[in-house]
Amino acid sequence: MSHWKFIPGAETELYFTTSTVVGWIYIFTEPEYFEIIIDSLKYCQQHKGLRVAGYVIMPNHLHLICAGSKENRLSDIFRDFKHYTARDVLENLRANRRLRELDIFRRAAKRESNGNEHRFWMQGMHPIILESKSLFREKLNYIHSNPVRKEFVELPEHWLYSSARNYVLDDHSILRVECM
Repeated sequence: MSHWKFIPGAETELYFTTSTVVGWIYIFTEPEYFEIIIDSLKYCQQHKGLRVAGYVIMPNHLHLICAGSKENRLSDIFRDFKHYTARDVLENLRANRRLRELDIFRRAAKRESNGNEHRFWMQGMHPIILESKSLFREKLNYIHSNPVRKEFVELPEHWLYSSARNYVLDDHSILRVECM
C-alpha cells in the first residue's frame, strides 16, 4: 500500500462509500452490468486519480474503500462516475427491454422534478472517513462479507466482483486495488 494517510484533513483521505440503485432494484445480475461499473472504476483510476483499497459490487449497490487525488476530489470523481454508469446501464436496460426497471427509474426522476428522464442511483455516496487502520479493517471485512451474508457464496473470495479476491488470492484480474 502506498502512503495512505489515516489523518483527518489529508488530501487523499481514505473513505468508505456506498452507492445504491434507486428502489434497491437488482440490476447487477449479469456480467454486462458489472462490467459497466468495473470499466468506469478503471477509467477513474487511470484518468482521475481514484485510489481503491476495497470494493464489492452487489446486485443493487456498491461499496468502495477509496480516496480521491490531489487533482480530483472524491465527490467530483463520484459525480462523474455515477453520471457515466447511469447512462450506460440505462442504455443496456433499453436494449434488453427491461421496461419494469426503466419505469421505476422514470418515476423516481419525476418525483424529484429535476428535469432528468431517469434516476438510476440514489443521491449521495455516504462517505465515512477511515481515520484508523482498525476502522479500515472493520469496513473491509464488512464489504467482503456482504455476499456471504446474502448467501450468494460461501467464502468472500468466491464473489467475482469483490476485492476479497485481491486480498486472499492476490487476483487483480477484475480490478486492481491497493491492498493494505
